[in-house]
Amino acid sequence: MRSAYKYLALAIDALILVQAAAIAWAVFGLGKYIEDGNSLTKAKMEGDTFSFTEERGFMIHGINGQMLIPLIGLILLIISFFAKVPEGRKYAAMLFGGIVLQVALGMTAHAVPALGFIHGFWALLLFWLAYRTAKQADLVTPASATPEGAAVR
Repeated sequence: MRSAYKYLALAIDALILVQAAAIAWAVFGLGKYIEDGNSLTKAKMEGDTFSFTEERGFMIHGINGQMLIPLIGLILLIISFFAKVPEGRKYAAMLFGGIVLQVALGMTAHAVPALGFIHGFWALLLFWLAYRTAKQADLVTPASATPEGAAVR
């Protein structure tokens, strides 16, 4: 269970890197699309076809951020109750709460673009917190906290 705890937290870190790459790919592709003399409208963005290849980055960013990362965060939180990681529940709960806030910021930023700044900054904090959460699994449980009286690794 400790390994599952650790690798789920590291998976969140990996997915945050995918988030950054996907949104950069999409935004740079959008810039090139506009520089090539095209225009983008709401109808084009909400259409069934892609206006430019890199537009897929927006889709990847949305699916990954609204579904996959929260799901892995929830699974991590559930596993934290069984993994016997020192302060594991606390870190998993902080990470899951941070993920929920990140999703809310991302969805609200469409109406209040200034929140996009906080959304990007918060992603960096989540990356650090996910890494820190993973490192908790490497800590040895104090002997007094185990029923056998022996340290657990």
